[in-house]
Amino acid sequence: MMQVHVLPFGVLKEWLGASPATVGLPDGSSVADLLEQLRAERPTQLLRGIAVSVNAEFASASHLLLDGDEVGLLPPVSGGAPQPVDSVSGETRSESEPGSEVALTYGVIDKETIIAAVREDEDGALVIFDGVVRNNSRGRQTLYLDYEAYDQMAFQQMKELVRQALGQFDVRHVSLVHRLGRIEVGESSVLFVVASAHRAAAFDACRWLIDTLKKTVPIWKKEFFVDGAVWSPGEPFPDPLTLDSSRVPEAQNEV
Repeated sequence: MMQVHVLPFGVLKEWLGASPATVGLPDGSSVADLLEQLRAERPTQLLRGIAVSVNAEFASASHLLLDGDEVGLLPPVSGGAPQPVDSVSGETRSESEPGSEVALTYGVIDKETIIAAVREDEDGALVIFDGVVRNNSRGRQTLYLDYEAYDQMAFQQMKELVRQALGQFDVRHVSLVHRLGRIEVGESSVLFVVASAHRAAAFDACRWLIDTLKKTVPIWKKEFFVDGAVWSPGEPFPDPLTLDSSRVPEAQNEV
């Protein structure tokens, strides 16, 4: 018998509990076996359409688990010179390399400083996407949003997205910063800055980054309204990452 540590995120925390759960499984069990056991113990439809990670990397249903593995249950995502991020202390995880800057932060995004640091005389285009919290959603007045992430995995996925963008598009630099925690109306939740000699490449890279981040990076959004709160349904994971092709319904776990 082995023990694995299960970390639920987003709406799944309301089903399994906010704290990591330790689950006992027979030796040689797979991700699929774990999900089947969880369904048997706590019948739910919330596992439909999810992705699963093992030790902060996406895993297939057939992936064999080992004693002590950390298994993340990831519902469709809805996201969007400091030290590593810590969800308790609220510090920032940030990494700079030639041609890139990636950060997760619990602080206000300093847009002007980030944009100014990217500019170079060789650039003919600087495309900026600033994701801002609006005051309404689905016909309801929004008070604020709260973003949570599987911090370690989200940061690695963000770095990989930037790396892919630099390889796929003719751009010189990409900066990507995502904020976590409570974000008020009018504040920025995510900032992309893409620099290139030509506007077409910068626009294409920026759109690809936004669309891909919202489908693959494990960041979830809870919307707080004047009359309640709800986890944002997010966008489905790409099929190769989804363990069940069914999709989660739009309305999720109103509280």
